[in-house]
Parts: sequence; C-alpha cells; structure tokens
Amino acid sequence: MSHFVPQRMKYEITGACHKCGKCCRYLYCRDVDTENEFKIMQFLYPSYRRFSIIGKDEDNNLVLACKYVTDDGLCSVYKKRPSFCRRYPAKRINYPGKLHEGCGYKVEQKNFQDYLN
Repeated sequence: MSHFVPQRMKYEITGACHKCGKCCRYLYCRDVDTENEFKIMQFLYPSYRRFSIIGKDEDNNLVLACKYVTDDGLCSVYKKRPSFCRRYPAKRINYPGKLHEGCGYKVEQKNFQDYLN
C-alpha cells in the first residue's frame, strides 16, 4: 500500500542588497487586513509606528512605507532600526515571497530533489 505524501517546499533567499530602498518604501503586510488592525498593531508594537499605509496590493494586502528611508534608498536611523529590519530578508522562508524588480535578492524554490542533488 502506498500513501501520497505532499512535498513541502522551502524557499531560499540569495543575492545581496543593491541599496535601492524599495523594500522600505513598499512593504507588504500579510498579517493585518485593515487600517484599524494596523493601528492596533502600532499601539501594541511601537516599532511599527515608523510605517504608514500607502495602499493595497493585488491580493488586498496592506502596502506600507517607512518614514525613515531617504531619497537615496538608505535608512536615516540605521543604527537604531528594529530587529525585523536588521534580519531582512530572512535566509529561508516557508511561503513563495515576492521581491521588488531590481532587488539584488532573489527567491529560489528548494524541493526535496534539490537537496538530494
């Protein structure tokens, strides 16, 4: 008897930052659906007060922008940036992420066969 076992996909982030600032000007918020929920998140987590809502994407996720990114794409408070900014982008993610065009990073899909090779 055989059983179907679904293959879990992993995604790996490779490359290097081009310092364009797009990741700071257009952040996609997947965990919060409404402006009111975002305001609650800003209240509970003060580090999110650096972001403002600039719209929604095609999947209806909120799109945020950081008020500390400069015109040349750099962080004006680099040494005081929150930990989630320091860790961006995570080296491995469990969902198919999208990055901005021209970003030096890319998302590579990894499956079981890739690890065997």
